[in-house]
Amino acid sequence: MNEQITDPKFEFLKGDKVLWMVIILISIFSIFPVYSASSNLEYIVNNGTTTSHIVKHMFFLLLGLGLMRMVGMVKYEHIGKISMALLIVMCGLLVLTMFTGQTIDGASASRWLKIPGTPFSFQPSSFAFLMLIIYLCRYLTKKIARERTVGENVGFIFGPILLVFLLVAKDNGSTALMILMVSVIVLVIGQLNWKYIAGFISTSVVAIILFLLIALNTNMIGGNRVHTWMSRIETFTSSKAKTADVDDESVKAKNYQVMQAKAAIVHGGVTGMGPGKSALKQMLPQSASDFIFAIIVEEYGLLGAGLLISLYLIMIVRIVMIASKMPAFFGSLLVLSIGVMIFIQLAVNIAVAVNLIPVTGQPLPLISYGGTSMLVTYIQLGLVLSVSSRIQIYDEEGIGKKQSVAEINDIA
Repeated sequence: MNEQITDPKFEFLKGDKVLWMVIILISIFSIFPVYSASSNLEYIVNNGTTTSHIVKHMFFLLLGLGLMRMVGMVKYEHIGKISMALLIVMCGLLVLTMFTGQTIDGASASRWLKIPGTPFSFQPSSFAFLMLIIYLCRYLTKKIARERTVGENVGFIFGPILLVFLLVAKDNGSTALMILMVSVIVLVIGQLNWKYIAGFISTSVVAIILFLLIALNTNMIGGNRVHTWMSRIETFTSSKAKTADVDDESVKAKNYQVMQAKAAIVHGGVTGMGPGKSALKQMLPQSASDFIFAIIVEEYGLLGAGLLISLYLIMIVRIVMIASKMPAFFGSLLVLSIGVMIFIQLAVNIAVAVNLIPVTGQPLPLISYGGTSMLVTYIQLGLVLSVSSRIQIYDEEGIGKKQSVAEINDIA
């Protein structure tokens, strides 16, 4: 019997051990910048205390790690089989959010649903995003043996993508765009015919342009946030401008978040100011969530930020390695898709902090303060660990790299 199975010392860490270690290290590290930056919520937003926020963050850390372990124990094939049902439930919750959703900490969009009988709320969009990707991975796997009809592609692939996109776009444009982007990447990796992918992209672009024109020039789409999106894009372009208009006070006011984030990064220098010694956390809105990377650079410097990014890169590399070793197409596609989701979210958060793209409101994976995104990331990683734990089993059962189409579909 393999030592990995018989050694009780590693029984809890089921799956890829390196990935486990990286996740635990990032999770532990997250406590320090969140504790430091959450003082902004206490003294500026006047919401709770620093102690209560860090206790809440640690609660979600432990809950997330436990949830990740539980998901890792479940065969990923079983989760794939119920993904359609879960996606339907999430779409129902998205519809409910449109009518009964709440705002949190001064947010301008009603993205949260309150859990009855508890003080907690969650964002259905994050769970819907994950369920959509799992569903697409399984559907592409089950139908890989033959060419799909146009009706099948529209009804079972493009339809669900556009439905989730439209339900999310009204209140969360950045997440909606990420849903489209990741979905297209999954379709490419999942070997969907290029002519259908090109047609879907063209149709989506036309639909988005029409949506923007209608929302900006009419009142047909009530409660949309298109004007907010356009303002953020204008603010971003003005921050890049080299004209005298940049000195205008109204422009400075709109660029306030980005200016404070850039100041925090510059203030940190190479070695940083030290844990908890950020001078700009009280002046940077969303310093504990969307802009926490700027606080990390200020307190831990480029060296600390570089080390953190290195841990993320190790995570991504391990995910790719797991996907390459997995003989089952569904498992490999699922792991790669999750890796794409995590990488894009990571890249977007850092790019916003260093002013490479407009403000989007995407959290830093496993670090930013907030329960929903963190739990979804742990579930994603739990699925990756579930797949990694199955690799050895497949090897023992003689399922090698060269699978037939029948074997691939049978596993899914």
